[in-house]
Amino acid sequence: LGALFTTSAVVGVILGLALQDTLGNLFAGISLHADKPFQVGDVITVGQWTGVVESITWRAVKIRTFANHIVLVSNSSTAKESIQVCPRNNLNARIVFFNALYTDSPAKVIHVVREAVREAANVSQSVVPIVRIRNMGESSVDYEVKFWLEDYAKYNDTDALVRQRIWYAFRRASLNFAYPTRTLHIERAHAATVSSNGASQRDSRIVERLSAVDIFAPLSPEELTHLSANVESHVYAPGEIIIRAGETGATMFVLHRGAVEVQVADNGHTRTVARLGEGDFFGEMALFTGAPRAANVVAAEETEVLEIGHPALQHLFKTNPRLVEALSHTIAERHAGLKNSEKFSAEDEPEAEGLLSSIKRFFRLD
Repeated sequence: LGALFTTSAVVGVILGLALQDTLGNLFAGISLHADKPFQVGDVITVGQWTGVVESITWRAVKIRTFANHIVLVSNSSTAKESIQVCPRNNLNARIVFFNALYTDSPAKVIHVVREAVREAANVSQSVVPIVRIRNMGESSVDYEVKFWLEDYAKYNDTDALVRQRIWYAFRRASLNFAYPTRTLHIERAHAATVSSNGASQRDSRIVERLSAVDIFAPLSPEELTHLSANVESHVYAPGEIIIRAGETGATMFVLHRGAVEVQVADNGHTRTVARLGEGDFFGEMALFTGAPRAANVVAAEETEVLEIGHPALQHLFKTNPRLVEALSHTIAERHAGLKNSEKFSAEDEPEAEGLLSSIKRFFRLD
């Protein structure tokens, strides 16, 4: 009998040791299901692993890492670790760092970056991004932008998109990133020559682009040169909104390179009604008549636009009255084309005359 008890005890110890991990996983799994510290679809960090939870069983938690690897973390290990959870149905924040020169106004940097980041895909529209100075470095002002994500599982792609949007926004706003530099002293005459040559090449390209725009056909070479000297060049990333429907504006745009899509709201959805390419123009109605923007115009690829403002055209209108009439006919013809008219005809003349009156009134040319 004693031998039997001894044998039973040994067997019990062996079974206990054999089932230790299994029972540990089982009870840990029961605890996870009861407490529900995370759910399928949440992003979690357990030990060295970070990824999206795909399943929770009685034995292990299945995680898909952002390298697309499958990791099974035993429930007993999960119960022993500190777990960082980014719930799927929660707005989780991210922070991206960048810098700027000391010569750039912090107020301008903060405004430009905030507006650029809030338009990025997957960035929540319900919380305004926070941009702040985090450090005053030796050669730069260091900033951070904090934003909230709709889907935290896409944070790597969103971080990259935010950095891209900041780069393009900096370029449009003539802001500069700080980086190690070396100051060179160059003779003034040589520097002036280099600067003059660069400006001359840029001006000639802009004049060439504007001369190909039909509404500017009546302009003389001197007038085109004057107009080109008063335009501003901006570069937009794919997907960025250049103008927004309903907003007021005092400029029009000529596509220097790239392409844009014209989008309108249609029963709660966005519908693309036109795609414009190099040499096309848009935003003219807001500039010439003061009407609100009629549609969103979105960069379809990396796009450079030439922005033409009210003062430059007002000067040309006063010196060249033919431009006002030519412009009104061109806009009327374009709008007729959008209405699927085959060509501009005498039936559209009242619209052209109405536009001519509106332009003269808006620019006070009567």
